[in-house]
Amino acid sequence: MCDDDLVTAKAMLNAKRLLWMGFICHLVAEKALKAVFTESTDEIPPKIHDLRTLAKRGGIIGDLSDEQLDLLEQLNPLQIEARYPEYKDKISATLTLEKCQKLYTDTEDFLCWIKQKLDKLPKDTLT
Repeated sequence: MCDDDLVTAKAMLNAKRLLWMGFICHLVAEKALKAVFTESTDEIPPKIHDLRTLAKRGGIIGDLSDEQLDLLEQLNPLQIEARYPEYKDKISATLTLEKCQKLYTDTEDFLCWIKQKLDKLPKDTLT
């Protein structure tokens, strides 16, 4: 789940295409949270991109650490603003190589945590 996207995010980081790296990290987190939603509700995930809302609707918001919540807050603006030219300069100005390296590492850790969470979900909740 999302492993190819992480490879792409790493490639964007290495190429110093920081806005795209952030966008892909958001995508990784979004896909992971939608997988939790689907596994815990047996429903198609909502067509939304707000990571906190997805965590709430997937029933795991209370399980997230402060660091994970902070990651979701940092990634949220990278989804929409990266797509629209009028926001690119504004968002790009906030992204440093150091910040993006941390975003990448934190996203990778978050994905691992979600995978563990999915493995522990009781299969009988899928009714």
